[in-house]
Amino acid sequence: MAGKKELDVVEVMEILDKSENYRLLFTEYRSAIMEIETKLRVLDNELSIDRDKNPIETIHTRLKSPESILEKMRRKNYPLTIESMRTNLLDIAGVRVICDFIDDIYKLEQHLCSQNDITVIRRKDYIEEPKPNGYRSLHLVVSVPIFLTSGPKEIPVEVQFRTMAMDFWASLEHKLKYKKDISEATDAAARLKECADKAFALDREMMRIRSDIDEMESEKS
Repeated sequence: MAGKKELDVVEVMEILDKSENYRLLFTEYRSAIMEIETKLRVLDNELSIDRDKNPIETIHTRLKSPESILEKMRRKNYPLTIESMRTNLLDIAGVRVICDFIDDIYKLEQHLCSQNDITVIRRKDYIEEPKPNGYRSLHLVVSVPIFLTSGPKEIPVEVQFRTMAMDFWASLEHKLKYKKDISEATDAAARLKECADKAFALDREMMRIRSDIDEMESEKS
């Protein structure tokens, strides 16, 4: 794009919206989301047999909007092209998995990532090592094949695992952060961090209670 007037976001979006490649790109990412969601629902059904309860509470999916994609590419100084999107953005397709218990998260991760058509690209465990603001979640970027008329194609999908307590905290923190600028030095930031720690303590205690109940039931049988 050297020597040319830089296009603004609206102009770029109009060009992309008319591009067959752009529409195909989104079709591919939607298909990858469906592949991952199906795998997780199959695991959820199978693992429910062991405990007589599904480990997954809910699954949310999202496809990054053109506005968000272009904003991120501009912020990161990536070229505004389709190939640049494919190469640089690993979170266009997203799946969020809400579980009841922390150990369910790691069990689902283990079974999902052990499937022979899944490749783990990146893993960040914010449960064991939370962010400074208290945020906890397990983040994976995995590659999954989708099967098009032209043949198979590997597509990256970001998968986030959280407990209900982690998701509750993250949702409210997100709303408060956008309501008002909260710097790390403010009293509000410290209180939010304290709430995150309490939520994690609740998660661990609930997991211990479940373990105790399972042990009692095992002794009765």
